[in-house]
Amino acid sequence: MRHIYIVGAKGVSFYGGYESFLQKLLEYHQNQTEIQYHVACKANGEGCMDLSQMKGISEVKDGHFTYMNADCFLVDVPRIGAAQAIAYDIKALEQCCKHIAEHHIQNAIVYILACRIGPFIGKYVKKIHKLGGTVFLNPDGHEWKRAKWSAPIRKYWKSSERLMVKHADLVICDSVNIEKYIQEEYRAFLPKTTYIAYGAETKESNLSDQDEKYTSWLLKHGIVGAYYLVVGRFVPENNYETIIREFMKCRTKKDLVIVTTQNDKFMNALEETLHYSRDKRIKFVGTVYDAELLTKIRECAFAYIHGHSVGGTNPSLLEALGATKLNLLYDIGFNQEVGMDSAFYWSLDEGNLAHLLDEVDDMAEAEIMQYGARAKKRIADAYSWQLIANQYRDVFTK
Repeated sequence: MRHIYIVGAKGVSFYGGYESFLQKLLEYHQNQTEIQYHVACKANGEGCMDLSQMKGISEVKDGHFTYMNADCFLVDVPRIGAAQAIAYDIKALEQCCKHIAEHHIQNAIVYILACRIGPFIGKYVKKIHKLGGTVFLNPDGHEWKRAKWSAPIRKYWKSSERLMVKHADLVICDSVNIEKYIQEEYRAFLPKTTYIAYGAETKESNLSDQDEKYTSWLLKHGIVGAYYLVVGRFVPENNYETIIREFMKCRTKKDLVIVTTQNDKFMNALEETLHYSRDKRIKFVGTVYDAELLTKIRECAFAYIHGHSVGGTNPSLLEALGATKLNLLYDIGFNQEVGMDSAFYWSLDEGNLAHLLDEVDDMAEAEIMQYGARAKKRIADAYSWQLIANQYRDVFTK
C-alpha cells in the first residue's frame, strides 16, 4: 500500500481547479487497494470545508473523516489575511509529517499543489526524506503573472516557485507548455518532471431540456433562446474586459451569459470603462455549484468563450470541450495545446473576437455538429478522467 498525502487544495467536492481534480482522483481511485489517500482540508477561513453540505462523509473524529475511502484531515488556519494560504500549507505539512512518523508509514509521497511555500519547503523536504518519503509538486500555472497580485507578491510567487521546483523530487505538470517552462527556466536544478493533465467528462447531463432545475435557472436570469457562455473566476487575467467589449460590438441577438465569482471592485471598474449594463444581452448570473446543472448549461450553450491567459490546463476549458459544441478560445499556447483543431481562436486585437462572433453566429448546424464531435473526441482521447486517474496510479505506485 502506497500512502499519498495531498496538500494545497481547500478540500474535496469543491468548485475550483485543484478541488475538482481531487474530487475526481478520489472518485476514480476509491476502490484502489494499492493507494491510501490522506487529504488536507481547510477547517476555517475563506473556502473552508462545510461538512454539513457534503454527502458521503463519515463522522468526524479527532479532526479526521473518511470520504471515498480517503482519510481527510482538517487543518485549522490562523486568521492572518493574505498569508493564510501559506500558513495552511505549512500546518498541513506538519500534520502529514506527524502522521507519517506516528504510524511508521513507509515510502510515503507528499504531493503539494501550488508553489506557495518556497521559502519554507527545504526544511520540510529534509524532514520527509528523513522519514523515508518523497515530495511531489504540481506547480499549477504562472501564478506570479496574475494581475490581482501587487508587484511584491508577484516577486514572492516567482521566488517561491523557484525554491519549490529546486527541492521537489518530482514535478507533475498539467500542461506540456508548463513542463517545457519548468525545464527551461530551472534547468540549473535538473528538475525531474512528468506531464499529467487535468481531466474532464464527456457524458451528458442527466437533466433534460425541460427539467425544472434548468428551466427555472433560465427564467431566474431572463435567458431566452440560444446564448454564448463564459465560465471562470472573475479576475482580469481571464480577459473579461476584451470579451465584453468585443461582444458589445458584434451583431448577435443571443445573450452573453457569464457564470462567475463575485468581485465588486472589478465589476465596477468594467462598468466605468465599458458601460456594459446598457447592453441587455450581457448577463452576469453568479456561480453555479451544482455540477449537473452546470453541465446542462454548457451543453445548451450556442458557444463557449474562454479567455484564460495564465496557464496550464484549465478545468473550465476541458469541461466546455466535453460538453459545448462551439468553443472560442483565447489564442495562447496553453489553450491551443488543449483545443487543437476542435476550437476557434481569438486575439486581443481590436475587432478580432467581434469578427469571430459574427462569423460563428451564422454557422451551419452541420458544421457546428462537426466541431462538437471533434471537441468530445479530443477530451476522450487525451483528457478523460479514467486516463488521468490511470496515469496518477502509475506515477504513485511505480
